[in-house]
Amino acid sequence: MTDQQTGLNLVPHSVDLSRQGEAFILTSKTPLAPVVDRTADWLHHWAQKTPDQVFLAERSETGWREVTFKQALAAVRAIATSLRARNMGPETPIVILSGNSVNHALLSYGAQYAGVPTVPLAEQYALITDAHGRLTYVLDKVRPTMAYVEGAAAYASALALPQLRGVEIVATQTDGAPCKVTPFSSLLAGDDGQDADAILAATGPDTVAKILFTSGSSSDPKGVLTTQRMMCVNQSQMASVLPFLRDRAPRICDWLPWNHVFGGSHNTNMMLAHGGTLVIDDGKPTKDLFARSVRNIIERPGTLSFNVPVGFSMLVQEMESNLALREAYFGDLDLIFYAGASLPQDVWTRLEQMAMEVRGRLPLMISSWGMTETAPATLMVHEPIGRSGVVGVPLPATQIKLRPDDEMRCELRVKGPNVMTGYFEDQAKSAEAFDRDGYLITGDALRFVDPEDPNRGLVFDGRVSEDFKLSTGTWVQAGRLRLDALEALRGLVQDVMICGHDRDAIGLFIFPRPEQVQGDNTSAGAVFDPHLQSQIETRLSAMAKAASGSARRISRAIILAEPPSLKDSEITDKGSLNPRKIMIRRADLLDRLYDNEDPALIRV
Repeated sequence: MTDQQTGLNLVPHSVDLSRQGEAFILTSKTPLAPVVDRTADWLHHWAQKTPDQVFLAERSETGWREVTFKQALAAVRAIATSLRARNMGPETPIVILSGNSVNHALLSYGAQYAGVPTVPLAEQYALITDAHGRLTYVLDKVRPTMAYVEGAAAYASALALPQLRGVEIVATQTDGAPCKVTPFSSLLAGDDGQDADAILAATGPDTVAKILFTSGSSSDPKGVLTTQRMMCVNQSQMASVLPFLRDRAPRICDWLPWNHVFGGSHNTNMMLAHGGTLVIDDGKPTKDLFARSVRNIIERPGTLSFNVPVGFSMLVQEMESNLALREAYFGDLDLIFYAGASLPQDVWTRLEQMAMEVRGRLPLMISSWGMTETAPATLMVHEPIGRSGVVGVPLPATQIKLRPDDEMRCELRVKGPNVMTGYFEDQAKSAEAFDRDGYLITGDALRFVDPEDPNRGLVFDGRVSEDFKLSTGTWVQAGRLRLDALEALRGLVQDVMICGHDRDAIGLFIFPRPEQVQGDNTSAGAVFDPHLQSQIETRLSAMAKAASGSARRISRAIILAEPPSLKDSEITDKGSLNPRKIMIRRADLLDRLYDNEDPALIRV
C-alpha cells in the first residue's frame, strides 16, 4: 500500500502474539518474499537486466571510479577462477585487512562466487601497532591462505607479522611491501583453465560466505559463520516489508565499515539485491574526515541514508548552514535509517523539518534490531512512527521470544533462517549461544511501546548483562540509565559508563568532549575543571530529582582525562565502551569515584 505521509509502498506492522509459559512469542503476519540461493544470483540477474547500471563507485585521483553490473560480474567470475586455480575453497579463508573499496567488494563477491570465506577485519587492527594483538588473535584463529590490503606500504607493519608468513599477500598498490606481494590485477586476469559456471554450481545456501568477528566486549572476539542463506534471506525479509525498494533502483553514499554486519552485509547486499548503486564514502563522522562525507554526499547523494546517531547529529549541524548539502541530501531521499544507538529526538525532529523544507514530504525514518549473529536485521520498523527509539516488530519468518521481568522489561531471544548456526571452531560458545528451544540468546532487553498493542513495536532497553546490584540488593538497569545520562549531559560528553556494582550508590565515569575541558587540570587520570564540573553537577542534579528511586539516581561522577583505549580493549572496534575492561584498568579511578574527599569528585 502507498503510505500517504511518505508516498512510499509500505507494509504496515502486523504481528501475532502468543504465550509459551511465561514468555511471549511474537511473529510477523507478512509472508516472506522469494529467496535466492546465493548473492551471485542477484549479480547475474542485474548484469543481464541492467548491465550498464553503476553498481560500485569510489572517488579516485581523477574523479570517480565506476563499475557497472556487467563489469562487476566479469571481474567476480575472473576472481573466482583465480581462487579456484589456487585450490582455494571453504577451508582456505581470505583475510581482508583494508577498509571499504571497490576492489574489496569485488574480492569479497568473487570469493563468495567460489565458495571461499572472507574475513573482513577492522583496518585499525592492522594500521595501529597497539591494536595488533587483536589482529594476531584472529590470524591465529582462522589460519588464512590469502590476505588482501589496498596499499602494501600502509600495511607494512601488519604484513610483517609472523602469522602472515607463507600467506599469499594480495595488494592493489604493491610498492613498499615488506614481503612478496601478488598484484590484485592478477586475480582480475582470471584463469582460462577453470569453469566459472561449475565453480558457482558447487556453492549453495549453506556455503559460508564470511566469518565476521564480533567486537569481543566481554571476551575474545567470536567468528560468526555467515552463510549465503543468512544474507540472502535477510534481504528478502526486509524487501517483504519495504516493497518500495523494488520500485526503483536505490542509491546509497555510505561510509559504514564492511567488517561490521551493518555496512558489510545489510547495506552492500541491499544494493546488489535491488540493482542499486553503492557509492563508497571515504569519509567518516569524525572531526578529521567528516568534510569528505559532506563533499561525497553533495556530489553523489543517495535515495537511502544509513548512519549511526553521531553521524546524523553531525549532518544536521552541518546542514544548518550548508544549503548545498541540505538540498543534495534530501532532494531524492526515501529513507533515513539509524542503528547502533538511539537517535536523539531533537535530531529526529530537525531531520523531519529539513526534509519538509527541501522536498515537501517526509522520508521514512526507521531503525531496527539485529546483531552479527542474525545477519543482521530481525526486528524492523516499517511504517511511519514519528519518534526515535523504537526498533520495530519481527521480520517475516523470524520468531521472537520475550521473557518479561517484574517491570515488563523483556529479555530477547530470536530464531529464524537469518540466524547463525554457530561460531567458527568454537563448539562450547556455539552451544551456550542457544536455549533448549533453539532460540539465540541475545542478552538484550526490550519493552513494548504499548503492552496492549504489540503492533506498535518494541523499544530497546539496554543489555541484560550490563545490569548489576547495589550493595543494598537493588537492581540497576545500567543500559537504560546510561542512555538517560547521555541525554542529560548532551553536548558535554562523548560517552559515559554507569558504575556501582556492590557499592551503595550509582556513580558515573564521564568521557568528556575535548573542547569542553578548559586548561590542563588533570590529577592522576581525572579532570579537575570547576566550570565543567559545575555544569555536569547541575544537569545530574536535575536528573536525580526526577529519579523514582535509588536504582535510577546517579549520586556521583568523575571526569576521566584519558579517552577509552583501543590498545587496552576499553573500546571495541564498533566504538562502544567495554565496561569490564575499563573497570579493571581504571580500578584506582573507580575507588576515587567513591572517595568523598577527592577534589575531582562531582557530588550530586
